[in-house]
Amino acid sequence: MPVAALPPSLPRLMVEDAVRAALLEDLGRAGDITTNATIAPDATATALLASREDGVIAGLGLAETAFKLMDPSIAFEARLSDCDTVKPGDVVAAISGNARAILSAERVALNFLMHMSGIATYTARFAREIAHTHAKVTCTRKTIPGHRSFEKYAVRCGGGSNHRFGLDDAILIKDNHIAVSGGVAKAVQAARAYAGHLVRIEVEVDTIEQLHEALTAAPDAVLLDNMTNDQLREAVALNKADNGGRVKLEASGNVRFETIGEIAETGVDYISTSKITMAAPTLDVGLDIRLG
Repeated sequence: MPVAALPPSLPRLMVEDAVRAALLEDLGRAGDITTNATIAPDATATALLASREDGVIAGLGLAETAFKLMDPSIAFEARLSDCDTVKPGDVVAAISGNARAILSAERVALNFLMHMSGIATYTARFAREIAHTHAKVTCTRKTIPGHRSFEKYAVRCGGGSNHRFGLDDAILIKDNHIAVSGGVAKAVQAARAYAGHLVRIEVEVDTIEQLHEALTAAPDAVLLDNMTNDQLREAVALNKADNGGRVKLEASGNVRFETIGEIAETGVDYISTSKITMAAPTLDVGLDIRLG
């Protein structure tokens, strides 16, 4: 029986650095002049973070950090956790303390929370479409620069799987690498000679003929690019016949809510799509002040 994965997590220092940079960007040279002009320095308030639609929460730690960096004495009471599902009206967290600090941190906190929760929610929709298969939906490197770790964290909160995080943690030989290096097998062999024993190697193919060549070279995974479902089924059968299915197969291309179920039913192990990070709408989460 498979062991359940532990919940995703983010390093505290990474979170603090990103949130601090976002606050500095928003506060600019003079701070929050609207709040400072209209709110007394010692005013206090309580605010509720609440979802206005169905979704999956991600990014609570970044939201909390935004308020705490503005004023460490602010109390942040999370009513839910990342990866939890929400419906309209569900209170996600309660914040109380200095009103100026709460209002100045509001937009940065919501920007992270809404964006990451949107990705988690969108990923969950894809994951539900293939829950009856063994396939997993996985993200790509198509992310907002500087936010990749947070977006990939949100993908996991939504039940998806993470692909490589960058150019340095795995070898993915794509069509242009193959064109320059002289062929699928030659590229895989060169990668095997270069890589350390802990570095996994994946190669992209777009024909069954290339798949034959790839399987002979024995990479760890093969990306099946823009293949039809019939070709994907043929690829799965070939992989099983050649090596008992030990090479992981990843389908990519034309992945939508309407197509991912049939793609998964071909027997592939992973289905990658940039839509879960690049096309996800934000989750509507609002902050409402309760005077204290």
